[in-house]
Amino acid sequence: MNQKIIALLAGLLFGAGLAASGMNDSNVVQGFLDVSGDWNPSLMFVMAAALMVTIPGFQYFLRRKPIFAQGFQLPSLKSIDRQLVIGAIIFGAGWGLVGLCPGPAIAALGYLNWEGVVFVLAMLAGAKLRQVQTT
Repeated sequence: MNQKIIALLAGLLFGAGLAASGMNDSNVVQGFLDVSGDWNPSLMFVMAAALMVTIPGFQYFLRRKPIFAQGFQLPSLKSIDRQLVIGAIIFGAGWGLVGLCPGPAIAALGYLNWEGVVFVLAMLAGAKLRQVQTT
């Protein structure tokens, strides 16, 4: 099977999971972050369920050879540096303010609401700006 088809199927499965769990709804995410108001714990349960699948999945699959590559490409950087901290702050601020991060934002494009479209366009512009700065 072509690796692009597998990537498409994986993306569709991820998007379906986001939609089924409500995680592409920015109100759910912002409700989770509103601990002093009308707190919504559903994000915590979705994350816990994701970890229960991911942790054993990584243990299992990292012992095997990938189908379309010679090996897995894992990050080589093992330390926390300035760029990582700044990136995490920007990501967290955007996630908290808008209630979306890249995966759910792309999945939310299916709803055609203007906030999601603006978010994805800004995300793509930021990625392009970063790409230009590093070349």
